[in-house]
Parts: sequence; C-alpha cells; structure tokens
Amino acid sequence: MKKVAAMVLTFILAFSLAACAGDSSSDGAGGGGDKAGNEDGKITFTIFNSKSEIQEYLEEAAAKYGEEHNVNIEVYYSNDTVAAHLSVKYASHEPYTLAMTDAKDIYSLGVEHGYDLKGQDWVDKTDYAITIDDKVLGFPVCIEARGLLYNADAIEKITGETFDPKSITTLDEFTTFLDRLVEGGMETPTAVLKPDWSLGAHYLQQVYEEREDVDGFVKSLYEGKADLINDVKFNALMDTFDVLKKYNAFASGPISAEDELVHQKMSEGEVAFQFGGCWEWNDIIDFDYTGNIGIMPVPQNLKDDYTGCLVGGGSKYFYIDNSEDTTDEQRKAASDFLNWLVDSQDGQTLISDTCGMVSAFSNNTVTCTNDLGNAVKEYVDAGKLVPNYDYDPDDHYSKVGANMQEYLAGKIDRETLAKDIEAYWSSVKPVEH
Repeated sequence: MKKVAAMVLTFILAFSLAACAGDSSSDGAGGGGDKAGNEDGKITFTIFNSKSEIQEYLEEAAAKYGEEHNVNIEVYYSNDTVAAHLSVKYASHEPYTLAMTDAKDIYSLGVEHGYDLKGQDWVDKTDYAITIDDKVLGFPVCIEARGLLYNADAIEKITGETFDPKSITTLDEFTTFLDRLVEGGMETPTAVLKPDWSLGAHYLQQVYEEREDVDGFVKSLYEGKADLINDVKFNALMDTFDVLKKYNAFASGPISAEDELVHQKMSEGEVAFQFGGCWEWNDIIDFDYTGNIGIMPVPQNLKDDYTGCLVGGGSKYFYIDNSEDTTDEQRKAASDFLNWLVDSQDGQTLISDTCGMVSAFSNNTVTCTNDLGNAVKEYVDAGKLVPNYDYDPDDHYSKVGANMQEYLAGKIDRETLAKDIEAYWSSVKPVEH
C-alpha cells in the first residue's frame, strides 16, 4: 500500500509540474533556445552532477556564484546510469549545459555533443584534460585513486609501534602482518566492500590497468584470446583478494554486509585494512573516527613497474553541450564557471576544502581537507599513480562485479571466475576511444 501511495503521489506531482510548466521547452530542465534567460533577464544554465556526495556543496556554490555573477544556475543529480540519463535528455532536446560524466562518456557522448574548450586558460594548468581529434572536450573535476585503506591508530594500538605502510610491499609480508594483528587481539583485521562497482570496477579493474600494453590486453579479452587463469597479474591480485577474504570481518555473510558497517569498523578501528579509495573519506568520518586513516598500494607477490603505486587519475569530467538546444550565451556562462573553479580562491576552496577533493590543476594550492586525498596527492606528485582504464562497456561493473560477488561469497572458484570474466568480454562490443 505504501508503494501504491507513493506512486500515486509521484504521478500527481509530475502532473502538477507539467501543468505549471506547460510546454517542455520552458521547464528549465535543460539549456537552449528561449531557456537562455528568464523573467529577471539573467542567463540560466544547468549543471548535471554525477558525484552524489558533493551535490549539496555544488548547489550552495552555484547559488552563491549566481548571485555574484548575475546568472541563474540549476544543479541536478540522478541515480540513473550517466550515459542513459544524458541520452534521454538529448532525445527530448533538453540537454544540460554542463554535464559531469566519467571519462569513457567523454569518448562517446562528448565526441558528439561536447563543445571544444581548446584555448581556455585552464588547459595548460592540468595534465588530465581529455583531448580527442585535437579538441579539448573533458574538464577534469578532480583526481581520485584506489588502494588499500589502513587505520594506523588501530594497528599501532596492537603493535605498539609506528605503522609504516612502506614496510609492506608483498603479499607474504601483508599476511604475516595480519597474523600479528590477530595474535594481538584483532580477530578479523580486514573488511571487504560488497558492491559490484567496488569489486568489478575498482578491484578487478587493476588486472587490466597494471600492465604495459593495457589496450592490447583488453583487445585479447574482446577477441576471446586472453587466458586469465594463467595470467600472472590476475593471479597475483586474486591471491591478495583471497587473503582479504580470509581475514574479512564479514566472512560469515560477505555479500550482505552494508557499506556503512564496513566504513564504521574501519573508522572506529575494529578492522585495520579495507580496499577502497579516497572518495570514501566522508563515509568514514561519519562515525567515531579514530584518526590516522591512510591509503597504500595493494600488496602483491609480484614485483613489477607498478609495485608501490596506487591506481587512479581524473575520475570525473565536465563537458559543455554544443547542440543547438544550448545558446552561445549559456556556453559562455558555463565556461566562465569552469574558469572560476580553476582560478578563483572560492572555486579552489570549493574543490579542495569544501568538497575535500584532490584538484587536477597545478595552480590550486588549497590544502585538501580529505586526509586520504592528501595521501593520494603525494603519490601523484611522486609519479606513483597508475592511470585508470576508462573504456569498459557500460555494463562491465554490474556483470563482472556480480561474478566477483559470487567469488567473494565462495559460490564459485577462481577458474570459474576467470571463465566468466572472459565470457563477458567476448560477448560485448569494443568501446571506441
């Protein structure tokens, strides 16, 4: 009954909004045409945000910026898949003026719909802009990276020694250290996040990224020629994953453990290690945070060029719509906003302090309020960041992530996992980039 009531209420609300808006060309959901201004004579442009954790901050900043620069900015967020959501907006001729997407979407939607930003002042201040066919289409919002999160306070409480993450580089060293924590009273020193995006798009993704010829390896997957069960990198990372599973605090129900519980145990020092990324900072500090949580490379019994490195890079990108549904005035207003993010003190503070993100721009010297982000920046500055591979098919993490969940739960063995991953890749079309 609650669901039915909710559906009825949603219908009534949608009908009321439609009645108030009248023609869809004036509903303010996109840019362009007569939507370039409104009754107060100001330019109005829209922003699509795909980072849920900064929605409130972005809305507040947009409102303040609008007042100071005599424009109206509307900020939207959707839980839908970014590509699908934006495709619907284009089909209805209501594109966002400024859209935040993943890198791979710049190579699809951006190529067709993105406005060339070459010549903008900010281009020379970053190494992370996306350029395609000599057009600068992607503006990097921030840098993010993945690795093994650790709670130094929890570790030092047991060992009585200052924890040095650089002292652990191999899986053997990591396993020995975990046994030491168990002997010291931490019965289950690891925690594993269950979501398909964490397992498929972040952990397993390293199998593709940590090799010299990434495109060549992915091509072998598409062509059905890869042999994962005999692949050195795949086995090295899965050996480490097995150790994370073995000491997992949620081993009795690994795919029923909610993310909040994992973050709470990490935050409060009930566990010492968890695979994740710097974006989890706000989730961790929501609890009784002990302090001193950092990030380190995933230890593997494999010495190669990626030993001692995190995996990451530009994680979100803005592009400006180039369609006839967006006016030149709106594009100019959106471009001014991007330059404000890069060059103004308020814009830099929004990125690094308020949102706690790692800036992708060399001129931003505002200290990142995210301790994990600060640690990531050290790896960036030291050249110890393995680039993301951003060109997986849209359903990659949901499909392969589900296979990883089965493996985490002990429902399939490694050989079956390898075959399932190979079967997925050979069934999909290559992503052009």
